[in-house]
Amino acid sequence: MPATAPTPVLTLPLWDGPAPGEPAVPAKPEQMITEGGVTRANDVSVPTISVYQPAGGRGNGTAVVVCPGGGYHILAWDLEGTEVVEWLLSCGITAILLKYRCPVRHDRPRHEAGVQDLQRALSLVRSRAAEWGIRPDRIGALGFSAGGNCVACASAGALPRLYPAGDAADQAACRPDFSVLVYPAWLVDYGTLTMAPEVTPAAGAPPAFLAHAHDDGHSSESSIAYYLALKRLGINAELHIYGSGGHGYGLRPSAHAVHTWPARCREWMAGRGLIPMA
Repeated sequence: MPATAPTPVLTLPLWDGPAPGEPAVPAKPEQMITEGGVTRANDVSVPTISVYQPAGGRGNGTAVVVCPGGGYHILAWDLEGTEVVEWLLSCGITAILLKYRCPVRHDRPRHEAGVQDLQRALSLVRSRAAEWGIRPDRIGALGFSAGGNCVACASAGALPRLYPAGDAADQAACRPDFSVLVYPAWLVDYGTLTMAPEVTPAAGAPPAFLAHAHDDGHSSESSIAYYLALKRLGINAELHIYGSGGHGYGLRPSAHAVHTWPARCREWMAGRGLIPMA
């Protein structure tokens, strides 16, 4: 992984004023803390998007909104954020790094604030597609763990916008055109294996790429159930279950074959015409 993080061309607040349901003044200041080899964003109340573009005008028109994981408590900012941006840029993809609200707002559903922020980000990016050199019909979302849960919610098909449409940006669609779910969490009830209603795909849900490890504590049955739901709807999906690797590896190399998922994902995106064939 790169020694230094890539530099965004711009960073924008998502909302004109406080995010939905947030006080005018955040209860706690946001913090970035590095320990154990991971930088974590804590106490995010003012969500933003940071836009990164491939150098030298080498963008291919595809964009991906990146949703780091962290249990909806923190955001794994480098492991599942800036390091992923670097990989997307190498594919010629415009990367949009979403800093969504955390920790969980305890007076509302676990996923709600994050999904509101992702939906707003997708609408905002789509509304500015021409300005940023991207195609409004090739804007995907990639999420890890809780970020994968967030992307699955926004991709569900039947899920409405979770906040009242406001400005002109909100007239643009708030669902991704494709999704990449890497060890997504809480797509099923781990006891009954029934899909959570907020993530259950419906007609119109986007194609998906899924990667999971067999020994992940957040069961790979989440990804399996999601894949089967898409298959029953006739929606393209590709699923990789690796024998080992656990949870929370991002793109970092390891002794496990699961670290090869980015190569498989790149092949899937190329096969769908989202990026050129290597």
